[in-house]
Amino acid sequence: MLKDYLRLHFIVLLWGFTAILGKLISVPPVELVFWRTLLASAGLAGLLMMRKQEWRVAPAEALRLLGVGALVATHWITFFLAARLSSVSVCLAGMATLALWTSLLEPLLLWRRIRAYEVGLGLLTMVGLYLVSQAELDQLLGLGVAVISAGLSALFSVVNSQLVKKHAPLRLTFYEMLGACGSIALFFPIYSHFYTNGTGLQLALKPMDWLWLLLLAGFCTVYAFSSSVELMKRLSAFVINLTINLEPVYGILLAVLIFGSQEKMSGGFYLGTLVILFSVLIHPVLDQWAARRRRKAEAAEIMV
Repeated sequence: MLKDYLRLHFIVLLWGFTAILGKLISVPPVELVFWRTLLASAGLAGLLMMRKQEWRVAPAEALRLLGVGALVATHWITFFLAARLSSVSVCLAGMATLALWTSLLEPLLLWRRIRAYEVGLGLLTMVGLYLVSQAELDQLLGLGVAVISAGLSALFSVVNSQLVKKHAPLRLTFYEMLGACGSIALFFPIYSHFYTNGTGLQLALKPMDWLWLLLLAGFCTVYAFSSSVELMKRLSAFVINLTINLEPVYGILLAVLIFGSQEKMSGGFYLGTLVILFSVLIHPVLDQWAARRRRKAEAAEIMV
């Protein structure tokens, strides 16, 4: 069990490392995500063959999964763009609003009841965001893009929570990575003409870019995902969600260690980030408490 806990924390540490890798790789965010999803697709295809798992799905379902992949691509592009427009720490503070976005989107898309404590935590997150934005006024654009990226990630999570009930996780992710890579390739002509300031696509990689990309696609995507799915069989959802919520903490600490003074922020930033992280970390605790209350209420009804 200790081995599983340590492995889970290592996976979350890898996810916290992605924004740093995005900053280290020299190509722009769109080309970066193209390479990441291309290499991840190849890695996942290799895993499917090694494990002799079925990869075929019905054409209509394949199109749906590929479409979700386009959503993943948009999320990752905005995520890496936010890291370029601001510091890694500010980007991760914006991404910590994922729980807030999920609490807003789940009732809308899945028709579940709004939970009062989630509304309260959402308001607390907004206070934290306000403190961060006031402390780092020169990085507002990056913070705003990170918050949008968190919203796209939450939308993907809500949609994926339904798809994972029908598809094996490895096959599901393979199609989504393929869809992400394919959608960017289709977007390349428009992107090259309107958004590159006449420089065209910048797909050429420097020697060190290959190392960072292999870490990003191999360890932070293929390995981290397949391992997290395996751990879900043995660890509770509560433990996994609580640990995943530590991703911004690990990411900010790593950014300070690697980039040093570039990542040193004002006191207001850290206060706002602590408020956001408190709301994020307390969320699964309140979720479990609410679930326990519901179970007790249902048991009482049966007894009556």
